[in-house]
Amino acid sequence: MLHYKKITLIGVIVLTTLFSCVPAIDVVKGHKDVPEQFTNQPVDTVNTAQIKWQEYFIDPYLNVLIDTALKNNQELNITLQEIDIARNEVSAKKGEYLPFVNFNAGAEVEKVGRYTSQGANDATTDIRPGEEFPELLPNFGLALQARWELDVWKKLRNAKKAAYKRYIASVEGRNFLVTNLISEIAKSYYELLALDNQLKIVEENIKIQTNALKIVKLQKQAARVTELAVKRFEAEVMHTQSLQFDIKQQIVETENNINFLVGRFPQPVLRSSESFYDLIPEHLAVGVPTQLLENRPDIRQAEMELEAAKLDVKVAKARFYPSLGISAGICLESFKPSLLTETPESLLYSIVGDIAGPLINRNEIKAAYYNANAKQVQAVFNYERAVLNAYLEVVNQLSKIDNLDKSYALKSSKVDALTRSIDISNTLFKSARADYLEVLLVQREALESKFEMVETKKEQMNAMVNMYRALGGGWN
Repeated sequence: MLHYKKITLIGVIVLTTLFSCVPAIDVVKGHKDVPEQFTNQPVDTVNTAQIKWQEYFIDPYLNVLIDTALKNNQELNITLQEIDIARNEVSAKKGEYLPFVNFNAGAEVEKVGRYTSQGANDATTDIRPGEEFPELLPNFGLALQARWELDVWKKLRNAKKAAYKRYIASVEGRNFLVTNLISEIAKSYYELLALDNQLKIVEENIKIQTNALKIVKLQKQAARVTELAVKRFEAEVMHTQSLQFDIKQQIVETENNINFLVGRFPQPVLRSSESFYDLIPEHLAVGVPTQLLENRPDIRQAEMELEAAKLDVKVAKARFYPSLGISAGICLESFKPSLLTETPESLLYSIVGDIAGPLINRNEIKAAYYNANAKQVQAVFNYERAVLNAYLEVVNQLSKIDNLDKSYALKSSKVDALTRSIDISNTLFKSARADYLEVLLVQREALESKFEMVETKKEQMNAMVNMYRALGGGWN
């Protein structure tokens, strides 16, 4: 009884020492607080992010491109494989805290020396009355072996939970990639529409300038202008023609960028460029900031990574504590196959319980523990950054949409004024009341203003796309 008490006391002392030697760390908690509402926006839970992308984008050509990309985009398909990898990691971690059972079957032949201890013993022992051990001794065996680590500190279960959190994070990463992919295709599509309309503007402007060049040549023949005016008009026509080829090249590159996102080789992109000016940005309901925590896949991904990092700290901490294991085995073994089933003579079995824990030189465990905590702190800051970034993206896009609406209205009026001024300048030039430089200046300003209006319209549509993405729409 006294001997048992000594063993118990030693065990308590060892366990107390192991528990007391776990290093202390600073726990950092993530903040989920966000403002109650967006700047200058009412508190309303109606949120555009809840609209599916098929309903948000009404252009049938654009919807076909998005649908094709969601099936064929290589980066998205790579991410799907990463999700499968993460799912398999969960299964692997789950299997670690379940019992391991192995089956073994074997056969061997052994010859021992007569003058060895085993050989001398076999020589004096009969297997059965009158039957000695053979000189060449075969051995056949069938065995079941089991090993199970008792997860008393939840080290293995927490590792499985961490793997599951990372699996969910990989799913959210895929959703975030979907939102970005839809956004990139939509913006490239609207850029393509803008380039088509800019090309049309250039072609119309070339006709206007060519007609003006003819008038200047007639004026020169009448000695009303010099050769200098003719050359300046010719240079302006060639300048505009060069813009035409620049835009055509941009169209090719933009089409191929869309083809790359869609996952196909170069081919024409079907589109409806004629209705570009009729595109009206959707009225967007931004909801409340707390909805970003649910709608934004990147925030949910960061949250799952944070939860996994917290579990990693618990796993690393559990390594300081002893691990408890049970192993057992049962075996049928005989030098003749026909004797394998004769029990208990051919039967062997064992059961062993063990406890093992780090006692000396735990530097590697401490380092892993500190690293797990540092990664957990990183995950906290990464989560907070994701929340802050999401909020600022929405605020920036709200401001941009408002300013672009005002800018487009002014630029549209500017285009109307300069378009009328082209006819006025031509009339004045014919009557010698304006010089050719004024005509050239008006034509160039009109071209630039039309380009600016197209760019602003494109930016309006891009802002609509960016807001949908910033709110967390598209992945559902």
